[in-house]
Amino acid sequence: MVSTYRVAVLGARGVGKSAIVRQFLYNEFSEVCVPTTARRLYLPAVVMNGHVHDLQILDFPPISAFPVNTLQEWADACCRGLRSVHAYILVYDICCFDSFEYVKTIRQQILETRVIGTSETPIIIVGNKRDLQRGRVIPRWNVSHLVRKTWKCGYVECSAKYNWHILLLFSELLKSVGCARCKHVHAALRFQGALRRNRCAINPGSLVMPGLLTFSTTGTGQRDAGGPKTAIKGSQISQGEKAELSRFQGDLPAQQPPETQQPTFQP
Repeated sequence: MVSTYRVAVLGARGVGKSAIVRQFLYNEFSEVCVPTTARRLYLPAVVMNGHVHDLQILDFPPISAFPVNTLQEWADACCRGLRSVHAYILVYDICCFDSFEYVKTIRQQILETRVIGTSETPIIIVGNKRDLQRGRVIPRWNVSHLVRKTWKCGYVECSAKYNWHILLLFSELLKSVGCARCKHVHAALRFQGALRRNRCAINPGSLVMPGLLTFSTTGTGQRDAGGPKTAIKGSQISQGEKAELSRFQGDLPAQQPPETQQPTFQP
């Protein structure tokens, strides 16, 4: 039986939530920012060790508030299906403090308005635009500690522009929704379009298939520059990670921006 997981992607305007989804699905990025004005639905599938899991990724435009009940949810076309998803991805811009405050508010509203008695819904906080590290407004350690220790949520930083940690994000997502097979140490996840027409058989001697993405859950989830036809094995991940970390962190100054310019926030 095919398992289906519904995932909502939320964030303030311009944080790059749609760019993350499109980089994950189509391996593409556009420098032109096109605001999301309506809810978008994507239907990729996850093939893991021969088992298929469907994902329904709902990319929502910025909402003023999380719907408090089902009536309000379905009265607004932009919010339909928001309360019934299995997990939430809340995206903020690491260079914009207001976008973090937006995520903080939406998370609190989710906890307060979800149906009482339902199981806890996983929430993953995502700091996008990691490539703009020099413009960071809140130190990474502070955010990570707050999100993981106080909020009890998952936390991932990524770069939609350079496809850094995009696959890691969705790997963590699958773990959070309780996909038992995703928690296996040596499990291989292969992402493909659910409606891909040209299907081909798997060659036991290779993990490379046209239109198929492969990565190890024990690695970083970094997709190679070769695109959808590239398979990433465990022995290759450390080198890729080293190269990306060098790109984003190698030339950074040792000190953070002056503490007096950093806004403070409360859990």
